[in-house]
Amino acid sequence: MSLRLQLIFAGTPDFAASHLQALLDDDQHDIIAVYSQPDRPAGRGKKLKPSPVKALALNHGIPVYQPLSLKDSTAQQRLAELNADLMVVVAYGLLLPKAVLDTPRLGCINVHASLLPRWRGAAPIQRAIEAGDRETGVTIMQMDVGLDTGAMLLTATCAITEHDTGGSLHDKLITVGQPALLTALQQLASGNAQPQAQDDSLSNYASKMDKADMLIDWHLDAELIARKVRAFNPFPVSYTTLNGERLKIWQASVVAGQSGAAGTLSTVDKKQLIVNCGQNSLSLDVIQLPGGKALDIAALMNSKAELFYPGLQLGEL
Repeated sequence: MSLRLQLIFAGTPDFAASHLQALLDDDQHDIIAVYSQPDRPAGRGKKLKPSPVKALALNHGIPVYQPLSLKDSTAQQRLAELNADLMVVVAYGLLLPKAVLDTPRLGCINVHASLLPRWRGAAPIQRAIEAGDRETGVTIMQMDVGLDTGAMLLTATCAITEHDTGGSLHDKLITVGQPALLTALQQLASGNAQPQAQDDSLSNYASKMDKADMLIDWHLDAELIARKVRAFNPFPVSYTTLNGERLKIWQASVVAGQSGAAGTLSTVDKKQLIVNCGQNSLSLDVIQLPGGKALDIAALMNSKAELFYPGLQLGEL
């Protein structure tokens, strides 16, 4: 017999909001509270903007809590007073100390965007594409004090195609993550869950993206650069420099062969810009000049052809 669980949901970005929406649509359990990160400044006016999870919760009349940390006793006491059966955590962004993990009757579970133990950590979607993985997925896991080390309740897989970007894979993982979460909750509510320990020897770490990741090193293999471009689209976007200014690379494709120093343009015409790499070359398909819009090469060369010529060195500061 399945019971109706009293849930706390903790999450912040769109990925989390999509899973909260799935719980609301399913209506098999009661969401008694939502936790989300504090509002952040956004837009030109830098006005405080609620997270997607907070906005969705408020639209459904669910109480929202936004502590700066869950390490202090006041925040922990407030959470304990909710008397939840389970806490569902999806891209929340705050550390959950052991006192919080142990508070709900059934503990805390997490929706993680990889097939654990592969790609534990902050950026599993992007790192899977960057590494050339052919497959990824979502893992529903019981949370413990380690970094994505808890026992797995359920996994759901999806393919990574040669055309997937960070954005498209994000959306595909939502479609497999939502039903996986609902199934895991059903198993927990009925007492039929069968947690499986992770094999730590197979683990690796999806480090958080930083500025160094975005800057293209033209000495790398063109295939790796192309994967990076796809992984970091639509955010934070790979870039090189042109005359000391940032040139964002939104789409690129590998071209066999290489005919010059890494980072130099080997081919420039009305429809293509080809850059030499450490191995093979890269066709720049969609790029964005400073202060401009992302344009395909034909449109860009129609208005800014004077900026590009064979032998031009990209990446110099």
